Amino acid sequence: MSIFKAKRLTLITIVYWFLLSYVIVALVFWFISLQQQNENITSLRLQQLNPRHPTYTRDAEKIYDGKRRKTGQYIGEGATFLGLIIISAVFIYRATRRQFNLSSQQQNFMMAVTHELKTPIAVTRLNLETLQKRKLEEQQQQKLISNTLQEVERLNSLCNNILLASQLETGSYKISKKEVDASALAERVVGEFKMRNPHRKFVSNIQKELFITGEELLLEILMTNLIENALKYSPRETAVTITLESRKDNIKFSVADEGPGIPDEEKSRIFEKFYRVGNEETRTAKGTGLGLYLCKKIAGDHNAEVRVHNNVKGSVFIVIFKT
Repeated sequence: MSIFKAKRLTLITIVYWFLLSYVIVALVFWFISLQQQNENITSLRLQQLNPRHPTYTRDAEKIYDGKRRKTGQYIGEGATFLGLIIISAVFIYRATRRQFNLSSQQQNFMMAVTHELKTPIAVTRLNLETLQKRKLEEQQQQKLISNTLQEVERLNSLCNNILLASQLETGSYKISKKEVDASALAERVVGEFKMRNPHRKFVSNIQKELFITGEELLLEILMTNLIENALKYSPRETAVTITLESRKDNIKFSVADEGPGIPDEEKSRIFEKFYRVGNEETRTAKGTGLGLYLCKKIAGDHNAEVRVHNNVKGSVFIVIFKT
């Protein structure tokens, strides 16, 4: 959030709470005024009674009963209005804060998407121009082509995430479930990562012949996003461990990294749409804030639960599929 927006939000917040305080003070003043008026009316009505009249005690009691009823009415109405004002004020304040935060996250998302699009496009263009203008050896050509394919895959993955997030949120994506060989799928996904990232170390513990009922494309995106997230937030010299195993009545898929980890106060927010750990000024890892959001959506659509725990060093993302 920019300094201007932060100052604007602070000013709006101050004005909002000032007006709310004014309304509450006015309500209290209204109650005190009515209560004083009730006391005065009661006093005048008592003065009009003749103390020597046989019905004086009964009439006086009626006047006091009327006073108590009025007091109870004022307290009831005042408490009701005060409760409604406070509840409405808190609701409006929280909704406004969410809207400001969402607007800020969307702005950051657009900036991240722009950067994520420009980088692979620039690399791809440079590689193709190099291939076009220079006569390179076969090994150099293959290296450039491989690098170009990696950047194209990044573009494809980004587009898929954006499109899928929109479709899942609106409910327009129709999931077609069938029995999926999760073991073969996980091995294929890990194999593709090994091929695209030969400099990284992968440790895979994939149990054979494990099947999950779901859509293969969505499960592939789930696994891909978790592994991509681990690569993105861990040093190049560290390993990423992928595990798929059967445990009692469920199947567990997990990805462990040796990165800096996730602060406890942010663990509950990392699966929110557009949310990224840290802030746009300090974070350096690439991303749009959609990967983990998609993982949670996909897991929910497959009767599964996704969690994050601390690794010995780094984080472990775990998806539990109920069988």
